[in-house]
Amino acid sequence: MTTRHPDHTATGSQRRPAPRMGLGTWAYDRGEFVHAAEPRLPLSTQALHYGTGTFEGIRAYRSDRGSLQLFRVREHYERMLRACRVLRITDIPTEVEDLIAITVELIGRNNHDADVYIRPLAHKLALLPDTPPGVSLAGVSDGLSITTFGFPSYGIAKEARCGLSTWRRPPRDSLPTQHKITGGYVTSALASDQARAAGYDDALLLDGSGHVAEATTANVFAVAAGRVLTPPGTSDILPGITRDTLITLCRESGTEVLERELSPSDVFTADEVFLSSTGNGVVPVVGLAGRVIGNGAVGEVTRRLADLYDAVTRHADGAHPEWRLPVNVPEADGTPAPPHRQPAGSKA
Repeated sequence: MTTRHPDHTATGSQRRPAPRMGLGTWAYDRGEFVHAAEPRLPLSTQALHYGTGTFEGIRAYRSDRGSLQLFRVREHYERMLRACRVLRITDIPTEVEDLIAITVELIGRNNHDADVYIRPLAHKLALLPDTPPGVSLAGVSDGLSITTFGFPSYGIAKEARCGLSTWRRPPRDSLPTQHKITGGYVTSALASDQARAAGYDDALLLDGSGHVAEATTANVFAVAAGRVLTPPGTSDILPGITRDTLITLCRESGTEVLERELSPSDVFTADEVFLSSTGNGVVPVVGLAGRVIGNGAVGEVTRRLADLYDAVTRHADGAHPEWRLPVNVPEADGTPAPPHRQPAGSKA
């Protein structure tokens, strides 16, 4: 993987501060703010044993005005709450605005002043009285934790070479693939491990019919004859929020998008291939299973979409203001700005 470290300056003469990297000092866990490094989950936690949890990856980006902006945070929490209904997780805050308020307060407590990655995790916790041991959703208590990480984003900062995994993407009738269910990520871990052992950066997984589904933690796009192709949201993929953002930006900029099945040959012969995820944004794929994709460099469509994505996430006055929620950041001397709490039910 080729990595570049550009001069990540803000618009004009304002320089972005050096990002605070790693896990934030504070976390939210089961109704209170606690030290993130202190272990609190018992070894008998049901989700630990049976994979009965759901999580999200949410980003806050430092804008061209110096403020942090949560990006599509409502859509992320709406998706998590849908997964909670599947897993019978009910004893957590179930209003999106309450979850946003907790998240904003946590960012303030951790004094984040640059790009942040937020990880909420809702899970089954412990057997309730009179519930027999074993795998269960009913009769099990629930928990919610949220952690934050300093995690900078540099636009296109890396190019990936992928393998074709022998592990298959689970079908929807075996696993609710449209949700981020913790137990389902064992397939991603196996495929990622296989790819890295073979010298690749990531892997593409096929579905049960032999069509390209997605990468280990990202959606897949191909570019052919100027059109952008991606597997349909009704297939065995996670319909990613970043995926939806890029499809919208494509269509608004006049680029045709077709949601259809992709064969491995479609990907091998594409002019460009790229991945999309909340964690890494747009990642160009320049090689697949030892073959060069296109001319082996970042393609024109990929670069343009990466620029559009960077603009919509970072520009305070950019397109789609409904996707961005400003958050107070620490003052220049390191004193935390007062946390902004959004009342439940209010609209920003």
